[in-house]
Amino acid sequence: MNHIVIKKGHNIRIGGVPPKDVVSIAGSESVAISPKTFIGVKPKRMVSEGDSVLIGSPLFFDKTKPEVKWASPANGTIKTIQFGARRVIEKIEIKVEGTEAVSGPSFTSEQLVSADRTTLLTRILEANLFPLIRQRPFNKVANPKDTPRDIFISAVNTAPLSVDLSLLIETEKNAFQAGVIALSKLTNGDVFLTSEKGHQFQNSINQTISGPHPSGNVGIQIHHSKPMKPGELIWTVNAQHVITLGKLFLTGSYIPDVIATVAGPGASKPKTVACKVGASIKSLIVDQNLKDDVRLISGDVLTGKTVDESQFLGFYDSSVTILPDSVNRPFLGMLALGSSDSKYSLTNTFLSFAKKSSNLIQHKMEKRELLFPLMLGKRCFLWIFIPMNYSEPFLLKILKKWKN
Repeated sequence: MNHIVIKKGHNIRIGGVPPKDVVSIAGSESVAISPKTFIGVKPKRMVSEGDSVLIGSPLFFDKTKPEVKWASPANGTIKTIQFGARRVIEKIEIKVEGTEAVSGPSFTSEQLVSADRTTLLTRILEANLFPLIRQRPFNKVANPKDTPRDIFISAVNTAPLSVDLSLLIETEKNAFQAGVIALSKLTNGDVFLTSEKGHQFQNSINQTISGPHPSGNVGIQIHHSKPMKPGELIWTVNAQHVITLGKLFLTGSYIPDVIATVAGPGASKPKTVACKVGASIKSLIVDQNLKDDVRLISGDVLTGKTVDESQFLGFYDSSVTILPDSVNRPFLGMLALGSSDSKYSLTNTFLSFAKKSSNLIQHKMEKRELLFPLMLGKRCFLWIFIPMNYSEPFLLKILKKWKN
């Protein structure tokens, strides 16, 4: 079995770590999907306010790929359709009223093994679940007309306060295996499954990885397993979505369950919960004692998006991070003395060298203080923790071009 060792990177020591086991089930009165969050998608709605939908009913499709539709994660009534500038759909909210789902043909393990690509791809498209599959480059929703070189699945999540995917995969082993078999039929290449604990599944190349974050990022795993060449396409699927696809083929219905964490130094009760895709943030933090000012993030602290109680969990997110949101500006700022308890450092800068968890307290800053590189004339020295063989000057040029 191939083993990848990542040496560069850093695991953020942040407080409020949730327990690994699912301790409660979060019920949500409404769920929502935000079409504007999908890269390169031009949404066209298929429902109107007041319409009744089942779990799995199509809500909207992509004008550039009309066969790609998004499934409703709930049975109920379309409560709100929110439009933004130029009538772009920003949110479709559904009031939950039941558990009835659209049903379709199911497959046994033997039927999955013998099925061809067209049959399985058609079933995913008919179930409106193709948006679970994304492509590299650009990390956008894949095109079903393309055939990827390979498909990559990351079974390890090294992001701060994330769900323990190894435990989840062991719990849903049959559904995960069915999902892997189905995905293996969608490519002429291989399905790469990367984990920490060496999971063994059929119809995939099983490999292990170790090292700090971002070793769990699928892009890092692609780079160290089989790097992409110009003109190649790779599909990626989240481990939880592999389980969703597996359940679709085994049961014939879309089961929109997701395991998520509610954690962080601002959380009074860090927990791991079972909820629906697009669950309301309010339903996930209902038992949290949030007396002080806090910042709510849908996703992790590195890649998530700031939300409030009236908003919803992102389509691809599986965590809600709660951070203290202090607005007290410290005297002398970064020049002030500190310790491991008051300041976060990647090196042994302070008197206490213990690897303690941090509260990551946010301070009120001007925009120019958000990034403080060391400037010497026209040169800028940056610490880059990217475990890839990239040339720093070219990387900086790409970032500058992207910013402009």
